[in-house]
Amino acid sequence: MILPMLVDVAEGRGHWIVFAEACLITTFSGSMIALACANGVREGLTIQQTFLLTTGVWLALPLFGALPFMLGATQSGFTDAFFEAMSGLTTTGSTVLTGLDTLPKGLLLWRGILQWLGGIGIIVVAMVFLPELKVGGMQIFKSEGFDTFGKILPRAGQIATQIAVIYLWLTLACVLSYLALGLNVFDATVHALTTISTGGFSNYDASFATFTGPPEYVASLFMILAALPFVRYVQLVNGNVTALHKDPQVRGFLLTIVVLVAVVFVILLYVFPNHWEQSFREALFNITSIISGTGYASVDYMLWGPFAVALFFFIGLIGGCAGSTACSIKIFRYQLLFASIRAQLRRIRSPHGVFTPKYDGRPVGQDVLSSVMSFFMFFIVTLGLVAVALSLTGLDFVTSVSGAGAALANIGPGLGPIIGPAGNFSTLNDTAKWILSIAMLVGRLELLAVYVILTVKFWRA
Repeated sequence: MILPMLVDVAEGRGHWIVFAEACLITTFSGSMIALACANGVREGLTIQQTFLLTTGVWLALPLFGALPFMLGATQSGFTDAFFEAMSGLTTTGSTVLTGLDTLPKGLLLWRGILQWLGGIGIIVVAMVFLPELKVGGMQIFKSEGFDTFGKILPRAGQIATQIAVIYLWLTLACVLSYLALGLNVFDATVHALTTISTGGFSNYDASFATFTGPPEYVASLFMILAALPFVRYVQLVNGNVTALHKDPQVRGFLLTIVVLVAVVFVILLYVFPNHWEQSFREALFNITSIISGTGYASVDYMLWGPFAVALFFFIGLIGGCAGSTACSIKIFRYQLLFASIRAQLRRIRSPHGVFTPKYDGRPVGQDVLSSVMSFFMFFIVTLGLVAVALSLTGLDFVTSVSGAGAALANIGPGLGPIIGPAGNFSTLNDTAKWILSIAMLVGRLELLAVYVILTVKFWRA
């Protein structure tokens, strides 16, 4: 909170006191918690404590992250402030704030910082906690056959440190690229923070439409880089030059983008003939933004026709690679699903044959497949329940379903005139905002990490 405070001091609008107060409250609260837990620092975590820690951290941080919105220029109520902070830390990118163009720079920077911290936080959670907790098939990245970390870097702490350094360098490269294309220092910095985190918060109500042209290509590049598994960057830095292109996740993700961009490009040429470069740029930018879960919008793609709108909804449910800042279901789960379906079809054709699903050329254990299938089931059921809950608050069908998908998959914008790329979530009632806030948390922590602590058996263990 000190950096936004210094930015507000430099701006000279008198808003720095907001971050000074929020900083003191947060420091005092954190210190008291640290003192209360000091006697347990040297003890290891049980599996129950690990689940509680993973969920508890992502509940506590938005509470304090909401303080600047409540105390600052927006004068937000607790519901709106918590929604904005949760959206930031989960890198969802949905916003309830309007008039972003006139807000104090410190508050705009705070939104960017929330997403940047949330982005690196979820990478560490995905590579250290979720594989250990065997959530949604993530154990595939911990088992011997799929040793993501490799023998070079056996310690999770060392990996986390190197990931943080790479994350910082990518952010700096993004800042410099934006600066080279004419963005001012402040806009380049904040948008770099929200690009690398695949968060999507912008300094303007028009989102990325403020920077049409070459900046869209730069944003697309860095959104793709941020949606790739960061542990592969670690391996790349440590001498494994084939780490990236040999990863089936990376190949599948890039191929999916190429196919989807080609489809949308053809649609745009049909809707807007003779605009080749613009059609390609808008297709590339908006497809990359949605599939990575960034949620930037450079145009109102609701005007591209019903097929494109439906396509964008399903694109948001794909997601990037595991171990990246991207969100949603993730590419590797679809690859495992298709591998399982393919093996099952072969068994039907040849009942006496032995067919084992494989991933990256290695057989996949039944526990991994069961975990992935459970994840798909829980995701679909949760999506339906959230959509029904939103409809009960008075929202229309499109807003309810797309809002549920946007929150659960941490995409950002939904569909329709209310929460679509040309709107925001400010007009929703408080009940709907709380439903969406909970969905953001559940979706970001891969569903099962949250659901398991709601069971009676968990507390009896």
